[in-house]
Amino acid sequence: MLPLEEILAGLGVAAIIAYSLLAGADFGAGAWDLLARGPRKNEQRETIAHAIGPIWEANHVWMIFLVVILFSCFPSAWAALSIALFVPLHFVLIGILLRGASFVFRAHGAQAAGFRSAWGPVFGAASVFTPFVLGMCIGAVSEGTIRVRGSEVLSGYWSSWTGPLAWTVGALALLQTTYLAAVYLCVATEGELREDFRRRALLCAVAVPVVATLAFPVVIIQAPDLWRGLTQLHVIPVILAGMVLGVASIWFLWTRHFKLARVAVAAEVIMIILGWALAQRPYIIYPDVTVRDAAASPGMLRFMLFSVPFGFAILLPSLWFLYSVFNGKNPAAKEQPPARFTGPGTGASGYVVARRRGADRQ
Repeated sequence: MLPLEEILAGLGVAAIIAYSLLAGADFGAGAWDLLARGPRKNEQRETIAHAIGPIWEANHVWMIFLVVILFSCFPSAWAALSIALFVPLHFVLIGILLRGASFVFRAHGAQAAGFRSAWGPVFGAASVFTPFVLGMCIGAVSEGTIRVRGSEVLSGYWSSWTGPLAWTVGALALLQTTYLAAVYLCVATEGELREDFRRRALLCAVAVPVVATLAFPVVIIQAPDLWRGLTQLHVIPVILAGMVLGVASIWFLWTRHFKLARVAVAAEVIMIILGWALAQRPYIIYPDVTVRDAAASPGMLRFMLFSVPFGFAILLPSLWFLYSVFNGKNPAAKEQPPARFTGPGTGASGYVVARRRGADRQ
């Protein structure tokens, strides 16, 4: 049986996966809002706004869950990360706040200012900036630039997260979120609008493996321990599965099997993060902080493990109900007139069938 700290670390990885699949796709949608082009650019933005709907903020619950796992079960690691990544984590918070505020202000002022109001670029820029910086944080914990001695963090506020691997992982994170969003939006749209997002998805599908290939020499040089982890016998099948799923997602997009493409790209993200976590093991912060050394007392770990099922018993049905309401499955939602962009909701990310609220038409 796995030790308690390994199980809870696994729950933390699961939270990263959930956040990447749900909030990551929302960030990607915001990036496509910023990059909307062509004769249907306003329709693209309108579709994105209605697809995200009022449920996208709920996806941040998985980041909150990860933070709770860290400061409750691995307090010394949380303290070191809070210091070493003080600057980028505050950038992330600023990005999330700007994104939320700009989305709301633009939504309520859309009729007066339109989708080209000043809040539109803010929303899009924050959607690009935030996942990029989050990816840099992930890269930093594997690169070895965060050094910890006892309770003291030796790295500077900037040098700890601006290494070559951090920049590379940041670029990969941004590309993967835009790929997720484009595929999800292919499922949620029809006609020419679907073709717009299909072309964007195929563009990202080519860019992701190109950047990933360029990342290999960076990993070998800057993070040799991570490279050794990635080439372990129990990790290689996970990495290969991610590659196969990536190729499958491209094929499904090319042949217009959009629902299968959605499944493939989501599974690809799961394999990528799982492979990284297995290669990173047993470190939370390489090379000085391991899961075992950073773990809290056995009593705290047992209490956390005992509490999680009760929390999920409240959280998961609540999220299901929230997604169901805004997918139009509740009786009250049937009174809402449909938008002209219809299609099946994505399910995986909480994207919903685009619907106009009655208030927006008054």
